[in-house]
Amino acid sequence: MNKIAKYLNQHLLGEVSAAKSVRNAYSTDGSILTLTPEMVIFPRVTNDIRKVARFTWQLAEKGHAMPVTARGGGSNTTGSALSKGMILDSRVYLNSILTVAQKEKLAHVQAGASLESVQAAVKWQGLTLPVVNGRQTVGGAIASASCGDRDHMDSVVDKLEVVLANGDVIETGRKSRHEVNKILGHQTFEGEVYRKLSALIEDNIDLVNRLEGAMADDSVGYPGISSVRRRDGSMDLTPLFVGSQGTLGIISEAVLKLDFFNPNRLAAAITASSIEQGRDLIDKLYDYNPAQLYLVDGSLIERAQSYDKTLSIIGDSQTSAAVVVVSFDDHSDRNRLHKFKRMMKYLKTLNLPVVDSRQHDLTGFDQLIDLPKSLARLAEDGEQSPPAFDCVHVPVDRREEFASRVIETADKLHVAMPVVVNGLTGCMTFYPQLKLSSVGDKQKIFKILKELNDHAVHHEGTIGSCGAEGRLKAPVAWASLDKEVVELYESIRQIFDPFGTMNPGVKQPVDPRTLVSMLRKSFEASDNIA
Repeated sequence: MNKIAKYLNQHLLGEVSAAKSVRNAYSTDGSILTLTPEMVIFPRVTNDIRKVARFTWQLAEKGHAMPVTARGGGSNTTGSALSKGMILDSRVYLNSILTVAQKEKLAHVQAGASLESVQAAVKWQGLTLPVVNGRQTVGGAIASASCGDRDHMDSVVDKLEVVLANGDVIETGRKSRHEVNKILGHQTFEGEVYRKLSALIEDNIDLVNRLEGAMADDSVGYPGISSVRRRDGSMDLTPLFVGSQGTLGIISEAVLKLDFFNPNRLAAAITASSIEQGRDLIDKLYDYNPAQLYLVDGSLIERAQSYDKTLSIIGDSQTSAAVVVVSFDDHSDRNRLHKFKRMMKYLKTLNLPVVDSRQHDLTGFDQLIDLPKSLARLAEDGEQSPPAFDCVHVPVDRREEFASRVIETADKLHVAMPVVVNGLTGCMTFYPQLKLSSVGDKQKIFKILKELNDHAVHHEGTIGSCGAEGRLKAPVAWASLDKEVVELYESIRQIFDPFGTMNPGVKQPVDPRTLVSMLRKSFEASDNIA
């Protein structure tokens, strides 16, 4: 065991491992990248995180920078949960659901608690967590700016407890002008952060105002800066940490906003005669305010059928170009049924094949929505779709033009680009089958990423919608930012992380050759089993 690991084990309640097997286990995440850490730390209490941050800060002051990366479920697809230095895994100990305030519809949880465990706990009290996405932890979902079926993580977070780069702990949340003035007078790192942020916002007020509202659809950089200060002088740092991917601080606890839970749903699956008709349909059905709205490319269904997988809603029949899945979960039974009947009446005028949950089990509709995950487990090792082409968003009125450009890219690179569209968030995910063992396919990965980004930006969109850019998307995403925006984001990072110890290489321009050297040799079926 190296000297640093031995030293930390003497001072932490949790454990530090430099064992090769443990380090190798943390050398991959949900992305196609790999990077082996020097050690893995399992903090038992928040004070352990503070001590680690303080230790790396002191090392950096002496000219020895040691990267620190917070890791949750390790499902991030952009490589943000990887590190060549220290990895802090919060799942083992810091995974408690501290309190659930039913009346206020709030849950106070530790960062290592999984979204699924929080969801299971609050359902007992008739509540639901609006964003649940796979095996993510609370801290990971917030840091990655994840989306659920209809909500972005920034709309779910009420306040945070965060460990700053120097080991100080702060609590975010809206603070009045009076409270802000008190913090500005503190000779602490928190006071310094508030002072420098205030000055930065004041010096770039026109640019900050221009970024207002961007965070709802774009998590590239730190667009949350536009929501930090209000005209009344109050400030809230929470928006900066949502989507920051551990580059500004380490989230240790969170208070999340909940909603009423209704186990009764009504759902329908509509078969469209073309992918264009499917896109038009989700735009129309959006107006009915459903709980879920997805467009599933028909070629993905055909791919599942090629593996002899039966989809209960589709059956053995060959599907056409696309299937739209929509569901309603309004708390009021009357409202839910009323909206559903109105929608069904409209669908009848289109004369399209429709299957609804009044005659079929709801799990069949969930099976369609989860089809890409099923395909990842069904596919053979050489038939995987690398998780790299998610979180693409363009405005609805530019979607058709964007889709045409994607078809041109697919034809040019000789690869199919089936898509799943979340009609409520606008997030698109593409599933080309590529082999990481092939040099040509490795090149295609970066070509597809660049073209998706260029097309999205040209059509006023982004490739960082329901998830931040991390390592993998950073080179192309940051290359599309205005120079003044890049300088603003770099200044924000410098304020919070002056020594560059907080997850370096993530959310900043990276040499593409560095990413090429980090590519896995393969991405196989076993990588999708969790």
